[in-house]
Amino acid sequence: MLLIFMLMCLLILLDQLSKNFIVNNFTLGESKELIANFFSITSHRNRGAAWGIMQDSRLFFLVVTIIFLAILSYYLFSQRGKLTNLDKCTFALIYAGAIGNFMDRLIRFEVVDFLDFKIFGYDFPIFNLADCFICVGVAFLVIRIYKEEN
Repeated sequence: MLLIFMLMCLLILLDQLSKNFIVNNFTLGESKELIANFFSITSHRNRGAAWGIMQDSRLFFLVVTIIFLAILSYYLFSQRGKLTNLDKCTFALIYAGAIGNFMDRLIRFEVVDFLDFKIFGYDFPIFNLADCFICVGVAFLVIRIYKEEN
């Protein structure tokens, strides 16, 4: 459990520092292109979930996150002797992502997003490191479940 906690704290710190950098150094809507026609840092705020769905549902997301983290914590404690290091990293990523965006909703009343990609002409919704952590953690979890079933 110590590995999960340490990695989670490091990832949350990275997420929050990156968001603070954006808030303190970019005006809302400001964008700096780093890779032409592919990647920019764009200061954006989201009061909803992925792709901006369910805007202004802050209380809902706070409650759902608390319930999710409670269920995940129960699962981890019940499985603590059976978890591999990859499992621990997987859950640390998911925890860190959920807590990173939870902190934004709790403190800022909105989530700070800034990673802005244009992929094959598609302007992908702007996201943040916490979102990346959740996606990578869930991908690892899907792979683990797939391997267990085969």
